[in-house]
Order: sequence, then structure tokens, then C-alpha cells
Amino acid sequence: MLLRMSNAELVILRELIAHAPDCVSGTALAAKLGISRVAIWQHMGKLREQGFEFQAIRAKGYRLQKKPAGLHATLIEALLRSRKRDFPLTVLDTVDSTNDECARQLAAGRPAPFVVLAREQTHGRGRFGRVWHSHDQQNLYASFAFRPHIPPQRMPTFTLWMGVSICELITNFCDVQAGLKWPNDIVFDGRKAGGMLTEARIDSDQMRDLVFGLGLNINQPAGSWPTELACRATSLAAETGKPIDLNLFAAALIGRVFLAYNQFIAGDHTETLAKSWPNYDVLRGHSIAVLNGTQRIEGTAAGIDEAGSLLLRNTRGQTQRFSAGEVTLEKVS
Repeated sequence: MLLRMSNAELVILRELIAHAPDCVSGTALAAKLGISRVAIWQHMGKLREQGFEFQAIRAKGYRLQKKPAGLHATLIEALLRSRKRDFPLTVLDTVDSTNDECARQLAAGRPAPFVVLAREQTHGRGRFGRVWHSHDQQNLYASFAFRPHIPPQRMPTFTLWMGVSICELITNFCDVQAGLKWPNDIVFDGRKAGGMLTEARIDSDQMRDLVFGLGLNINQPAGSWPTELACRATSLAAETGKPIDLNLFAAALIGRVFLAYNQFIAGDHTETLAKSWPNYDVLRGHSIAVLNGTQRIEGTAAGIDEAGSLLLRNTRGQTQRFSAGEVTLEKVS
């Protein structure tokens, strides 16, 4: 099921959120929208059917009393700081993969950028096609579609830059330190909370379509993981000890991803990435093994270079570089 946004309902929610905890009169809402009080009441009735609750106070107006806990497109739109409709979003109940859905919509000619969110993925995946556990547990499965028209040579640091930006958001939003395991995992003390996947189509010498996907465990309870994931998975709620406002976080994430994307396209990210990566790099200084084809190379992780490659100081003291598309990692200590 696709939740379609009504512009009137969006305006009503924005006004109630902006004036909270004060009331907004029905007359003011009607004047702002240019519709009747009866029409306002009808739109609020539709919002009630979607899980919103309002308090009506005589001679004062309405106050938003309760919001839906699950992903809600209109609420996310209302919470976005930017009022420009330059990154339309779609919320789906279930989908095979939000990345695949974005790719299909791009191939069908949908203008970019846009965002696809889902409550559940039936075939979520990560690097090298690995399965991503994507059941409906108040988590966030999001993909962002772009048409960047930039040379492919600029792309190796894209996922790393997005990772730094998202970890900074998580750290500030949840007041708990997030970490990055090169190249695409979001972790807390060795437990994985999220993964990123960037996929692209290239025409001759420039990027045509670009899809950035993020699976992030938000409110999944600690005891609900499959047995094989119980010791290595976590969620933001588990780390903070309290539930996360899913729609508020989704709005903050959308704003942050589009800001980071625009900085990347403008080339304004390079210095910040170099300075910020060490703040979130959980591998630096640890002994790891790089699996490169049939080779297993042990050494000490030493950060990344300007191209986003992993630096590994091997047992002979030499520094080797590995790109994200070539290798997988094992942590030795």
C-alpha cells in the first residue's frame, strides 16, 4: 500500500507542529488553505484514520496529541525543515528492495532526485549481494535516487562521505557515538546497526543514475533478532535505551543525505571527510585481514587515503591500498 500525501493534510500537520504546544484555530487553518471549516474537519478526519489524534479546545482550536509510530509520508514531509518539494518521497508497506524500486523508477523516467522508504524489504541486500534482515520492526529502509552527471572517477569516496554524514547525524540525534566499519557498515561496539549500498549506471564517461541505499535498525527490540544475528546486530533504540521517533529521524536523515549529496557534487566534502573519518573509523589501529580474491593479507588498519581506499600496514611495515569493490574484511583483534 502506498500512502499518498494530501497537500491540505500536509499544511494542517505543519501548522500544528509549528505551533505546538499551542493550539491552532480551525478558522486560521481554513484561511491558510482557502477552504471551509467543514473541509478542515474532513481532512482532520482522514488524518485520524491514519493514526493521528487531535485535542479540540473550545475557542482555541486544535492541538496535535498523538502521531503514528510507523513510517508516515505526510508526517515526514511535515517534519522536514526544508519546505521545498525538490525531493519527493514515497512510503511503501513492503518492497523487494528500495534500491531496486528506485532503479525501476529511474528506468521508467521518473525525475530525480526522489526518496523511497519502506517498512519492510523482502529481498534487502548489502555488498556482494549479502542478505540484509529487513522485517517490519520499526526500522528504516531508505533509498535515494539521483542523476549526478559527474565522472565515475569521483565516486570512490561517495559512500564513505555519506557514512560520515549519517554517523554524525546519529551521534547528534541519539546522543550515542556511532562508528563506521570501512567501507559501508554503521556499528556500535562491534555490533552492526546499519549498512549502506551505492549502485550506479554509467554512460560512457559519466554517471547516469545513482542510487544510495541505507538499511538502519531503529527500534528493533534487543531480543528479536534471528539466532545467527543475535550477537552481532543492534539498533539505535537498543543503544540509547529508549525508543526513537521514527518519522522525526527519517525527516532528519532525508535532510542530511541531500545536504551531503549537494556537498559531494560541489566538491566541498573532501577536507571535511579527511578530518571526520578518524572520528568514526572503528578499524584504525586494529589488526585485520583483507580477503582479496584468494589472498588473505594481515596487517594493521591505518585509515583511508584521498581516494577512499583502505590503508593496511602489513607485517613487513609496508602500506597497501585496497578499494571497496575488491575486498572483504576480517577483524583479527
